Amino acid sequence: MEKLNIKHIDNLHNDAIRGLDFYWQELTILRKRLEEIAADNTSHEVAEQVEHFQNQFTIHNEQIDELRHAFHQNFKEMEVQLVETAGFADESTFATNEELYERYITEERLFNELRHDFNRFAAKWM
Repeated sequence: MEKLNIKHIDNLHNDAIRGLDFYWQELTILRKRLEEIAADNTSHEVAEQVEHFQNQFTIHNEQIDELRHAFHQNFKEMEVQLVETAGFADESTFATNEELYERYITEERLFNELRHDFNRFAAKWM
């Protein structure tokens, strides 16, 4: 099996973890803004949108938690391989990291779309 230097994937891992931490913090801020909107506006139209955004925030929170856990598990596997193979990881571990990073990029794109949608909604109702 081909071996790859672990240094090549360390930066992707760190970037993704920092990004996921940022989006988790951003969710906290967005939830507070949503609570303010819900408290100030009691119309049915607003209530439906509030519920929609609450659901979306919950989904993204779960995705962020799942991705963080998966990245940490992948990194633990790499650490074991690093010890066993003097700085190299199996190609399959690298492939898993690449897949996780692609999932992160997708989550980032979807989160940014959600944030823009929410900001348009918030601008209308705040």
